Amino acid sequence: QVQLVESGGGLVQAGGSLRLSCAASGRTFSRYTMAWFRQAPGKEREFVAGISRSSVGTSYADFVKGRFTISRDNAENTVYLQMNSLKPEDTAVYFCSTRDAFGPIPRRSYEYGYWGQGTQVTVSS
Repeated sequence: QVQLVESGGGLVQAGGSLRLSCAASGRTFSRYTMAWFRQAPGKEREFVAGISRSSVGTSYADFVKGRFTISRDNAENTVYLQMNSLKPEDTAVYFCSTRDAFGPIPRRSYEYGYWGQGTQVTVSS
């Protein structure tokens, strides 16, 4: 059974930084694509960043390019999201996800079958 547990969220002022972590268990972590999504109140869940199983490939939403960095440590079964220069519009619940495949990194939430419980990120102005 795949389990994903996010941590690292919190309250930060605009311009600040946070680092989210997602600990995975239940299968061979290194074989599969990992991704971060976010969902703000009243909005649909949206893709933030994704990373291939070997970390060679990464993909970012345009609104986080240059500010966020996704990485993974396959030895620790953990994926990270380093968030810098945070803006109030980054406020959302951030979810870690994975899928039963590797290769190109999809951006649609229905392509991912496993989700964590989410961690709240609040950026004050």
